[in-house]
This record gives sequence, C-alpha cells and structure tokens, in this order.
Amino acid sequence: MVNNLKKISIVIPSFNEETNIEVMVNALHEVMQKLPYDYRLVFVDDGSNDNSLQKLEALSKNDNRLFFAALSRNFGHQNALKAGVDLVKDYSDAVITMDGDMQHPPALIPELIKKWEEGYDVVYTIRDEEKALSYFKKKTSKWFYTIMNKLSEVEFEPGTADFRLMDKKVVAVFSDFSENELFIRGIISWIGFNQYAINYKPHERFSGKSKYTITKMVRFALQGITSFSTRPLHIAIFLGIGLTMLAFLFFTIYVVYSLYFGHVISGWASLLCAVVFFGGLNLVVLGIIGVYIGKLFMQSKGRPNYLIKETNFN
Repeated sequence: MVNNLKKISIVIPSFNEETNIEVMVNALHEVMQKLPYDYRLVFVDDGSNDNSLQKLEALSKNDNRLFFAALSRNFGHQNALKAGVDLVKDYSDAVITMDGDMQHPPALIPELIKKWEEGYDVVYTIRDEEKALSYFKKKTSKWFYTIMNKLSEVEFEPGTADFRLMDKKVVAVFSDFSENELFIRGIISWIGFNQYAINYKPHERFSGKSKYTITKMVRFALQGITSFSTRPLHIAIFLGIGLTMLAFLFFTIYVVYSLYFGHVISGWASLLCAVVFFGGLNLVVLGIIGVYIGKLFMQSKGRPNYLIKETNFN
C-alpha cells in the first residue's frame, strides 16, 4: 500500500537535555498523531555529556518514528540544527525546527502546518515578551535587534526564534549553504520566499537551565552582525575620517592660540588621556577588521559544519 500522506520532519537540537527528551517526545507524538501526516522526530545530540544519547537510543528501539544523530562533539546549536535539516531534506515535504526544552510549545505545530497548507513557504514564530524576564535581558534583547537592524542589510523582527516550519524547496536551498558561522534566523530572512509570522508565548523550561550564557549571547550577536553586513567596516572608516578632521581642527586651534598668546598649552594628563583614547580606538577598529578577516580565514579552510559519529537515521 502506497503512503500518500505528506511527510513532515521535526528537528530538535539537543545538548544535555536528558530529563526533557521523553517529555518532548510524548508531547510531539500527542500533537502529531491527531494530524493526517506521516512524520518523524529527529533529535540531534550536540555532544552532550549527560545520558541524552543513551536516552534517545533506548526510546528509539520502541518508537519507529523517533530518530537521532549524535555529533562527534559540541558544534553549537546552529550547526546541530543544520545537521538535522540536512538529514531529513530528502524525506520531507516540510521541516519543523524547535528547541528541546519545551519552551517552544508543541501545541503550536498544527497552526504552523495550517499556514504552510495555505501556501506559505516559511512559517516562523515571534516570541512574546515574558513578564518574568529580567530587566537586563529585556533591554539587551531590544538593543540586539535595534543594532542588528541598523547595521544589517536584512530585517530582523524582535523575538524571532528558531521555531519555524520550512517547505521542502526552502530546505533544499538552506541545505546548500556552507557558511562557517551560521546565523540561521538571518539566513532564513535573507532567503526570502513567501513567509508568515505567528506570535507565541514561550512555556517554562520543563527542567534544566538555559545553555545561553551572557558570553554566548554576545558572541551570537557579533556573529549575526558580521554575517549579514559590512557596515561595521564602513563605521570604522567614517570614524577614522571624523577623528582625523577633529585632530586637524584641534591642531589649528592650538597653533592659533600659541601664536596669539605667545606660549604653549600645557597639560600632560589631557595629552595622556588623548593618547590612550586613540590607542584604544585603533584597537577597536583593528578588532572589527580582524573579525572579518578571521571569518574569511575560517571559511577558506572548507571544514564541515558538523560531524556525525552515530545515527539510526536511514
């Protein structure tokens, strides 16, 4: 008997989510079994150091819809997500990506699929602001999207997440990307196609804690900015021109003042501050240039985004 049902794959990157996996699997089955689709759940273990992989192996033995792929080490959330999408691209009519901590509500999946059936190629989600979120995190999130939109040539909507549905033609295009530092929400926005946004309220984590430290968030922000814009380099140029003109103006005023009053302006402290300021500014500009050169260097190596050491995906 030929199965004519449309095929949907749900890809979940997982890092040290041992206590969340079974809850996530049960919740997804509960939602998907009510829908008229053939589906697969694909967990990508991103080098977990708990028993996540053993948990997936045990559950998959009695679940023919549950698949897993274990990466050889921790390659990061974005690379793990791409690994899952690459695995299912030939099987799926649509791919849904989401986190494995229950913050992305499985109950929203039917709405994503409904919009896909209406003809949208990408159905993405926008997280409503959480009341319990700290003031610092709210502000930094707002600043992140403001800076991104000022510097980038791609429009980023505040609150966008990696909880989305992609049609197979979008998956085919996305899978061909070989960027060294992935910023997937930016790539999906850049790709275009017919897109639709759905707002959602994030759930509480079922267990565990967020893997995104402040350091990782800053690194992720820099990665996003430098992946989609060269405007920081333009800022460095204009900053250099502006300061050069300011220095020339100051020198002119200094000469005129010395000739008019007949003595040299003293002030070693102010001179030292100026030297330190411009020295620091030089390092910032060199750092901006260095980031872009570093990205070119890493990309030139042509290394894969991930390595799979074990999988039951056939």
